[in-house]
Amino acid sequence: MDFPALTVDDEPRPWTGRYDGDGEAHLRWWQAVTPAADGTPALHKPALHTPAETAASAQRPAVILGFCSDEGVRRNKGRTGAAAAPAAIRSALGPLAFHSERPVADAGDVVVRDGGLEAGQARAGLAVAALLDAGRLTLLLGGGHETAYASYLGVAGSRPVRDGQRLGVLNLDAHFDLRDEAAPTSGTPFLQMARAEAAAGRELKYAVVGISEPNNTRALFSTADELGVKYLLDEDCTAGAAEAFVADFLSGIDVLYLTIDLDVLPAAVAPGVSAPAAYGVPLPVISAVCRQVVASGKLLHADVAELNPAFDIDNRTARVAARLVSILLG
Repeated sequence: MDFPALTVDDEPRPWTGRYDGDGEAHLRWWQAVTPAADGTPALHKPALHTPAETAASAQRPAVILGFCSDEGVRRNKGRTGAAAAPAAIRSALGPLAFHSERPVADAGDVVVRDGGLEAGQARAGLAVAALLDAGRLTLLLGGGHETAYASYLGVAGSRPVRDGQRLGVLNLDAHFDLRDEAAPTSGTPFLQMARAEAAAGRELKYAVVGISEPNNTRALFSTADELGVKYLLDEDCTAGAAEAFVADFLSGIDVLYLTIDLDVLPAAVAPGVSAPAAYGVPLPVISAVCRQVVASGKLLHADVAELNPAFDIDNRTARVAARLVSILLG
C-alpha cells in the first residue's frame, strides 16, 4: 500500500536509543520505526513485515505524527511547554524494546507557530485523514489537549466516518474540556466536536474516564449532561468499574478515537503536565483500558496530550507516555 503525500512542518528526525544488536531478539523502537515517506527499513531493522505477514496479522501499519502546540494551553491560562512533548515522548520511546508485529513509521511534526492554532489543527487533521484513508492506524503526539480537535478533524474527515460508521470518542482525563469560550483552547475541544457533529447531522458519542469532581464546575457537569456524555469519576475508577464502563461504551460504536490526557494520572506518576492531578487514576487502570480498546479491534486513532517536559521530574511523565504508546501500537 502506497504512503500518502503529507504536508508536515518538520520532517521526521532519526530516533536514538541503546544498541544491543541487529536481530529481532534485540530490536528496540528506535531501530524499528521508519521515516514515513521512506519505504526502506530502518538501519538495523530486519525485514520482518512482508505484505503477506501484515495481512495475516490483521494489523494495520501505524504512523506516529507529532502536534507541537501549547497555544491552547496558553489561551486556557495554563502553564505552557507542551509544544516540546512530541520530541520528549519519542526520546523516551526510542530505547524501549520493540515487541510489536506491526510496522511503525514516523511522519514528523505539525508545528503551531505565532498563535496559529486553528490552522495547525486543520493541517494535522488533513494529515490524519489521509493516513487513515490509506489504511494506517494513526497516533498523534501532542501538544496540549487542543490536540484533540486536530485528531477529531482527521477522524471525522476519514472514510470510515464519512461512510457512516458510528464514531465514539473516549477520553482518559480529569477534565471534561467542554468549556464554551470565544476562541478555541485546550479546554474547548469536546464542545467543538459536539457542535461539529451536530452540524453534520450526528450526535457526539463521548465518554470520559477519570473525571475529577473538584476540578469541573457545575456548569461543566450540566453541559456534559445536556450532551449525553458518559463519565466515570476518578474516585470510582477501580479496574473492574473502568473495564465495564469502557465495554458498555464500545458496544454502541463501530470505530473509536481514544484520547489520553496525561493529567488523568496521579501527580506522583505524571508530574510533567499542565495541571497535575491531586488524586488521579492509577496507571494500571489506564494501561488496562488501553489494552482493552486495542483488543476490541475498534481503535481507529489515538492521541496522547498534555506532557509538559519543562516540569517533568526524571522524565517520569514522558516514560509513562511512551509505555502507553507501546501498548496502543503493540
